[in-house]
This record gives sequence, C-alpha cells and structure tokens, in this order.
Amino acid sequence: MSTSTVWTPSLWVETFNDLVNEDDELDYGDEWNLNFSYSQTDTVTNQERKRGWKVYSPCTFGKFQCGNCQKTWSSARVVILFRYRLQSNRGTVIMRPFGQSCRRCQDGQFDRPGFSEDIVEATLLKLCSKIRKNCYNDEDEDDDDSPNCAPDVKTKPHVKELCEGCQMGICCQDD
Repeated sequence: MSTSTVWTPSLWVETFNDLVNEDDELDYGDEWNLNFSYSQTDTVTNQERKRGWKVYSPCTFGKFQCGNCQKTWSSARVVILFRYRLQSNRGTVIMRPFGQSCRRCQDGQFDRPGFSEDIVEATLLKLCSKIRKNCYNDEDEDDDDSPNCAPDVKTKPHVKELCEGCQMGICCQDD
C-alpha cells in the first residue's frame, strides 16, 4: 500500500472507529473517540494525571510534501503524540502528528506527514494495546515501541533542526 504525502485526519478517525467498534480492540463496553490537537505537548501535569490522562508517543514511517516547493520525502522518524484517558465509561484520545521542514527551503515551516493505511492501522493497534494495559489493566501484548517503518525504504539521515518533535524534545531519534 502506498504512502500518501497528504495529512488525512479522517483516515485516522475511520481506522480507529473500525478497530474499536468492528474489531473489538477495546471491547469493554466503553465509548471511545479520537480527536486532534495540534498544540498539545507530552507533558502531563499532576492535575491532569489525577484526571487520568496518559501519554503514548510512538515513532513511525511517513511521507511529507513541502507546502512551498512541493518537494517530497520519506521519514522513518515521524513522531505522533497520543493523550488518552477513560472517565465514566467514555474514552478520549487526542492525537498530534509532528511535522518536518523541507531540507531545500529550510523556511521553519513544519509540514504535516501523510501515512499509508497499513501504518495507521499498526500505530493504532499499538495505541489500543497501551489503552488496554493502562485503562483496563490488561497485559501489554506488544511492549515494543520500535518504529512502524518499512525496512526496505531508504530515508536520509534525521536532521534535528528540521524535526518538530526534536524541537519539542520528544523525538524518537537516538542521541
């Protein structure tokens, strides 16, 4: 399946809803929904922790297209931030994808990533596993936080100055 360079929130919402409602990934009788916030951080205050908020921040494979020069590139270091909680039989997931800047333009603008359907599903399955562990005390079947990247895809070295996740201090890039 090809990877789009276009950020498509509806793909994430539809896949999440399919996993929760049709595939019973979170089959506990609670209602779950996925929303987006492009300003959230990985910092959870003590007050937020008391209200049940948790954070999961995987790194995965995505594609970008510069909004200025239209150049495209792939990255195996795309940071996604999920905040989630279960409260009164209602589960909420808030997602933020982190962008990257174009090497050619280096204009400081972060373009949002596009993802293949396979990557979206694999990432959301790992999120569901974290939710089952942290909200329902189930065993975490897959405690591997490695990237969902395609092993046969070559990407250029990660440049911290061009990565929004690095700028926020939460990138998965090894130091």
